[in-house]
Amino acid sequence: MASRLRKFGVTAAGIAMGAALSTYALQHKDTPQYQVQMEEMQRVRRKRTLPPRSEQIRALQSGEEYDVLIIGGGATGAGCALDAVTRGLKTALVEADDFASGTSSRSTKLIHGGVRYLQKAILGLDIEQYRMVKEALHERASMLRSAPHLTRPLPIMLPVYTWWQIPYFWVGIKAYDFVAGDRNVKSSYYLSRADALELFPMLRGDKLCGAIVYYDGQQDDARMNLAIALTAARHGASITNHVEVLELLKKKGADGKEVLCGAKVRDNINKKEWTIKAKCVINATGPFTDSIRKMDNPTVKEICCPSSGVHIVLPGYYSPQQMGLLDPDTSDGRVIFFLPWLNGTIAGTTDSPCDVTRTPTPTEDEIQFILSEIKNYLNKDVDVRRGDVLSAWSGIRPLVSDPNKEDTQSLARNHIVHVSDSKLITIAGGKWTTFRAMAEHTIDAAIKACNLKPERGCVTDGLWIEGAQGWTPTMYIRLVQDLGLEVEVAKHLAISYGDRAFAVAKLATLTGKRWPIIGKKLHPEFPYIDAEVRYGIREYACTCVDMISRRLRLSFLNVQAAIEALPMIADIMAEELKWSKDEKERQIKACEHFLQTQMGHQANRTLKEKVPINLSKQEVDMYVKRFETIDKEKKGYVSITDIKRAMKSFGDAEVSGEELHDILKEIDTNMNGQVELEEYLQMMSAIKSGFVSHSRFAAVAEQEEIRKEQERLRKQITIERSGGGL
Repeated sequence: MASRLRKFGVTAAGIAMGAALSTYALQHKDTPQYQVQMEEMQRVRRKRTLPPRSEQIRALQSGEEYDVLIIGGGATGAGCALDAVTRGLKTALVEADDFASGTSSRSTKLIHGGVRYLQKAILGLDIEQYRMVKEALHERASMLRSAPHLTRPLPIMLPVYTWWQIPYFWVGIKAYDFVAGDRNVKSSYYLSRADALELFPMLRGDKLCGAIVYYDGQQDDARMNLAIALTAARHGASITNHVEVLELLKKKGADGKEVLCGAKVRDNINKKEWTIKAKCVINATGPFTDSIRKMDNPTVKEICCPSSGVHIVLPGYYSPQQMGLLDPDTSDGRVIFFLPWLNGTIAGTTDSPCDVTRTPTPTEDEIQFILSEIKNYLNKDVDVRRGDVLSAWSGIRPLVSDPNKEDTQSLARNHIVHVSDSKLITIAGGKWTTFRAMAEHTIDAAIKACNLKPERGCVTDGLWIEGAQGWTPTMYIRLVQDLGLEVEVAKHLAISYGDRAFAVAKLATLTGKRWPIIGKKLHPEFPYIDAEVRYGIREYACTCVDMISRRLRLSFLNVQAAIEALPMIADIMAEELKWSKDEKERQIKACEHFLQTQMGHQANRTLKEKVPINLSKQEVDMYVKRFETIDKEKKGYVSITDIKRAMKSFGDAEVSGEELHDILKEIDTNMNGQVELEEYLQMMSAIKSGFVSHSRFAAVAEQEEIRKEQERLRKQITIERSGGGL
């Protein structure tokens, strides 16, 4: 008890220090400079309509010299492009894959200052950690203001199961509010046990003493990243995805030393190669930081220490729509978040050393760790099943050691900006929330190191990004009333595209129904419509993976639904991009592989194969009977023809060939194009054990058995007993 009280005393003292520092900073804010920045920002307007990718490629191939060439199209790279171009610098950006294809689309979706870092700052009296949190809280407010359609404040509950922790956590969370100062989202508050269970009924109630609720922000990370890149393009930056840097080019500087002067690149879509001239080259490649640094100097020491963070998505009923949950003390000391997102529930994350790869894959062990931890906080009525995992993904955190310091063994807590002897500017580390500040520091360093001549200072703090300027919370009503969209679809378009939602909706096809008038859904369970695929190509989507994972977020929400929607998405993209039949098939296969490996579908399939058959004799007999009902010819297996005949018999005659293949694939574990009895029993056992939530093949078998039984009973009833006759 004494140690706990001492801890509480240190915390309280630290809070006083934090509050004093925060107050001082607020009172001494350089108000005239801030007002000048706001005036500059108002003068910076979007210069052009969004040019197509082909036009961006032509600009990059023109041979003109750019002030800045940025390598990497994640949050930091896109932020650097926006900062540079709005200062009046001639800016280029190339990304080897797609915008946000790496870590920037695989985050926890939080915009946060780092409440756990503040705890460390206070308990350790660490001023560096304090400054890091303060900067992040400032940037949190900036993001919420710059992109109100893609962001929102989110209350997060911290359940408390020991009475002495209530004042301890309350003081700590209040410090978080104090440090944010006038940029705080909303004030934190205490909840009694009863109120906590009312707001979060899924929460485990036994021994619950109460809860603390604090606020952070939440975003659609991939759409945010894309919006930043598109805003840079509208301001005049030449940006493109799927263009890879092959070599860094150098020339003799005024002092006789070699300095960078551009890069040799390749368009991975058509395989053409060319060079881009630039006065300054910026390395903003996240986990791939060292690969670009070694292009500059092959002998340089590696500074990146990659760490894998896995997240899973569960059905929306696992959490309230307007309340998240934080577990600050898991079994191995890591923090787990449990958050509502786009009508689903995100749970994560893990933290494990990993190799740098463009195809990070979630493992079954990491998925099981997350499931086991969230079970500890949910009540017994909520059966946390492996089969409820709709999607899973892994993001690589680019933790780095600072090459500017002699001691490079310890990892940098914040981001680092490093200038090499040949003037390669490297920005590494940091986190999503501070992307804008990281970009500002990077461009400041680039201007100084490469003697660039900007027209103005940084104006990105509070600058509206793509879709924000004309957006309002009730804008979706106009989409419903003026264009005839379904309400759910209109809300989705408004929060995904902001004021560009009208441009998207105008590409929608007629439904042929009385209502909704336009907007053909790509999947019946989600609000994504055909128009978004056409518009996504205008947003530089080049592949089915680009579309299904980052223009639409379907693969991150439900991998099975993504597989089902893929044929329709591929058809529209093939029409728009003039793909041949072979190219379309190649795109579909590549996307299926992506969904299987990077979105967790393969982990689920592997798990099904490992589940032991634990059915009783009675259950086995029942399932054998159902299987034989579909397998009319007694072949010992069920084919696509059998499934189609069964579905047609109970009125589902319009089922497509793609859907039939999908039904077959979800249970055909040995991939031989047919369902064998053992595979069927394996699936039913997995459903019984909770590893799988449902199976459409199982539903078909059950319906066919019911139909057969009803047919048998009708034959037994005579005319007299049926009530017929005169």
